[in-house]
Amino acid sequence: MGASKRIWSDLVNYGRSYTRSRIGLFFGLAFPVILILLFGAIFSGGSSGPIHIYAQNEDKGQVGTQFLGALNQTGVLQVSVVPNSQNFSQYLLSHSTSDGLVVPANFSSDYAAGRPLNITEFWNPSTSTSQEVSVVVGDVVNAFNLHGTTPILQVKHQTIVSQSYTYIDFLIPGMIGFAILVSPMFALVNISSQYKRDKIFKQLSLTPLTKTDWLLAKIGFYIIMTCASFLLMSAFGIVAFGAHIALTPWIIPFLLIGPFMFVSLGMLVGTVSTSVESAAVVGNLITFPMMFLSGTFFPVTSMPLYLQNVAHVLPLFYVIDGLNNVMIYGNYSAALYDLAILLVVSAVFFVLAVRFFKWRED
Repeated sequence: MGASKRIWSDLVNYGRSYTRSRIGLFFGLAFPVILILLFGAIFSGGSSGPIHIYAQNEDKGQVGTQFLGALNQTGVLQVSVVPNSQNFSQYLLSHSTSDGLVVPANFSSDYAAGRPLNITEFWNPSTSTSQEVSVVVGDVVNAFNLHGTTPILQVKHQTIVSQSYTYIDFLIPGMIGFAILVSPMFALVNISSQYKRDKIFKQLSLTPLTKTDWLLAKIGFYIIMTCASFLLMSAFGIVAFGAHIALTPWIIPFLLIGPFMFVSLGMLVGTVSTSVESAAVVGNLITFPMMFLSGTFFPVTSMPLYLQNVAHVLPLFYVIDGLNNVMIYGNYSAALYDLAILLVVSAVFFVLAVRFFKWRED
């Protein structure tokens, strides 16, 4: 047999085996398309929704109200007015945001008289959201300055926190969430489907071990792995990159509930799937969109509005959002809300996993 025939024969044989594997087809064909769709939708920009910011209007006249109205009319910003009785910087922190505006007192009278005045913009210059807000505010300021002979209105920037947070500060909570999701999900989807196929569960049923014991043992293992990953990533972030993150006991509930939830979900996917291949495909279809749309690598607020709505139904979003609240913003009331949602979702996944998990097939 000539070389060309051997090459062709091997190519055909490999092609046949490859196309029989749903996992191979998924990663070879479907997964690249999913990535294109996800990143294309996220960074297309044309369909992005308005950025929500807070503002205090200390002006007694109408021009301050008109200025905030002009920001709303851009379609890029959605302004919510905060009562003047509130401490504005603390209000922003309690709502886990660094973007806000303060319209000064006597804005209307100074503007009418042509006296110089400043709009105070609270921001975090390291985030893309603050940069976009700053551009829009600057454009509206320029438009207001066109009404006078000389520019009188300027923007004064003020950071919302004592230190300027960088990308690494927000990446660490996201990567902790990534570790909480990926390792238990992929492992349990694979283990549960393979054990079912190879009748290993049937053999385990002959031991004193119960289904709940087996599942809780896996949860315990991945909690240990998650804590180790958290310590490693936090140490690297602080030592190597100077990350500004708070190491608080509030992190612990997320390190416990996260693995509990995704071990249960992985077990559920593996047990209800009809084969190892189908379990892997379903697991990937659940895991990868959650990985990219929950704020793991970039903030959810930078996504189009419809994708932000999708993110809020993904369990991983509340893990990462909660970690951001406790490690960066110190917003514990918002973290409690995230924890409450995670507890409910985790309980549902666990009950369903135990319900459909069978030692023996019918």
